[in-house]
Amino acid sequence: MQQTSLFRSPGHSITVAALQKSFRSGEEIYHALQGVTCAMPQGKVTIIQGPSGCGKSTLLNMLGGVDRPDDGRVTIGDRDLTAIRAERELAHYRLREVGFIFQAFNLIAGLTALENLQLPMTVAGVDRPEQIERARALLGLVGMAGKAAKRPDALSGGEQQRVAMALALVNDPPIVLADEPTGNLDTANARTVVDLLCALAADFGKTVVITTHDPAVAERADQLLHMRDGRFQPA
Repeated sequence: MQQTSLFRSPGHSITVAALQKSFRSGEEIYHALQGVTCAMPQGKVTIIQGPSGCGKSTLLNMLGGVDRPDDGRVTIGDRDLTAIRAERELAHYRLREVGFIFQAFNLIAGLTALENLQLPMTVAGVDRPEQIERARALLGLVGMAGKAAKRPDALSGGEQQRVAMALALVNDPPIVLADEPTGNLDTANARTVVDLLCALAADFGKTVVITTHDPAVAERADQLLHMRDGRFQPA
């Protein structure tokens, strides 16, 4: 399977307008997003840089349909994501349209690398022979072809993150959201992960959004946004 057949779904533009989200903890109210507005172009890498707790992960959860804003709008292509109320429709969006990559690798401990990749394709209704072919091709893409039969506890942190990246791409999502994907990696592995993410945008037209507090990662952005206290700040 060639890389060109792995990725056939180009990205969507993303528009965020006046997004607000607050959380209550006891008597305290935490304002995670305070009127966030931005545009993230299709086929580009948008990197959101800021300290821990500034609202980066909350924003990614809104883009990914994991959480709903209190106010404002998220538009994916020409679709108003915030207008979707049916959980089944949001689940389909998360399965088919978005690939998530996290600082925590989120691999299932009892499954091999290959089996971890097969699982979301099973949910999506992909035939088993195609699952195996695609999973092996993606593991090859991230340099993990020789570790397909290994379970997560037999892999290093960098290897687990590469499998997690392949996992995010199994259903050919137009949008890839990476939340601090290099936070647990050494410099060499971090560079490999960021190179792969940038290639998804440059070579295949995916819309890639990365959150980070690492200046070395931020340097790779097509668009760099600075966030602090739930708001975007001037560069």
